[in-house]
Amino acid sequence: MEEFNASKPIYLQLADRINRQIVSKELKAGEKLPSVREMGIKYSVNPNTIQRTYSELEREGILETKRGQGTFVTEQEERLVQQRENLKNEQILSFVQVMQEMGFSSYEIISGLQDHLSKFDKGDE
Repeated sequence: MEEFNASKPIYLQLADRINRQIVSKELKAGEKLPSVREMGIKYSVNPNTIQRTYSELEREGILETKRGQGTFVTEQEERLVQQRENLKNEQILSFVQVMQEMGFSSYEIISGLQDHLSKFDKGDE
């Protein structure tokens, strides 16, 4: 199991993990999530932390709680598409900022990325 980063609250790290599972379609629209207690055991954290994670994702419109039934990934496809786009943009922004801090030009970043992606494409054939 992955370790948690001490510089970021655990509930936000768990929210990131769930978001990545949804964006990668590991968790699908309408799918039920484990109970707060089950998730607490899985990640070895207090159930209150899981509740906070679920509440945060519900506030963002990613999860929905149905009274007496549990917590589910939203079925609002447009919200999931928007979340996928948001996560992509966050990752790109972070990557570009780090590369620019290291002194790479836009041309060098794009060129390096194209080279890297072409190696992945060749591996897919």
